[in-house]
Amino acid sequence: MAAQEKVIPTIIVHGGAGNMRKHEQVLAEYLKGIKIAVKAGYQALCGGTGSALNAVEAAVSSMEDFHIFNTGRGSNLTVDGEIEMDGFIMEGKEFRTGAVTCVQHITNPVQLARMVMEKTDHICLAGPGANKFAKLMGVPEVSTESLIVERRRKMLEEKRSFNPDTYDTVGAVAIDADGNIACAMSTGGITAQMEGRVGDAPLIGCGGYCDNDYGGVSTTGDGEAIAKVTLARNIIFYMEQGLSAQAAAEKGLHYMENKIQSHPAQGGVIVLDKYGHIGMYMTTQGMSWAYIQKDQLHYGLLKGEEFVEKTDDSM
Repeated sequence: MAAQEKVIPTIIVHGGAGNMRKHEQVLAEYLKGIKIAVKAGYQALCGGTGSALNAVEAAVSSMEDFHIFNTGRGSNLTVDGEIEMDGFIMEGKEFRTGAVTCVQHITNPVQLARMVMEKTDHICLAGPGANKFAKLMGVPEVSTESLIVERRRKMLEEKRSFNPDTYDTVGAVAIDADGNIACAMSTGGITAQMEGRVGDAPLIGCGGYCDNDYGGVSTTGDGEAIAKVTLARNIIFYMEQGLSAQAAAEKGLHYMENKIQSHPAQGGVIVLDKYGHIGMYMTTQGMSWAYIQKDQLHYGLLKGEEFVEKTDDSM
């Protein structure tokens, strides 16, 4: 009998996909933020009490705190100039899941999502109920103004209609030395979205999904299209059928693109299989991404590019 393949502890993150060339003035900030996030996740993954769940929470929290990403401080604005955020976290051993949607006045939706998972019998809390729970858990309340960055305000002024060209939900997937897989997502939605809009990120199997027997997925892109095809769960299904992480990522995105032709159903995905093999694919012009495996950092932004550095030289 052939020996079972050894698990490689790995974390992979994305900071959103889309027409990155339209945002060339901030590309360096995207790369800076994505590298900081993946390093934060890797430290949590490889620490003394390291776990995949801690790793994805740390990575996504880092992006929520970094001004360039569409979540936490830096979220997109609704058509009314407000901020409504979604957060999601899941582990693949027992399918424990936590999510919040349309939450306001907090900095880290992913942390509140984990509290939903661990402190309640529910999987998702919405709007005022999510904020009431945050207060109960002692989560500091912040003003909407403190979460708004000028770049997002200008984006709203330039586009008062729901017509995205950049899909910048952030996410992470990790596998630890015990073979446990986790994924997490966070987003401020889409510029000029209607009040109360819920996209794919907080919906289990749409923006994210993981199963220790197969792998984990985090998506970014056209949220309505992703939800319609339950993209993350669909990619896991392809892995169940024997496809590699990379082949499943490509097939999942092309399936969505072919099925939904009323508008460009585009996006990007990051995938890990149950051994730590990586899949990554985008149908957009670019996606900010990074992963660390065997102490080596890989990252990129535009389709086809990849940079590599040793983490011990750069952390």
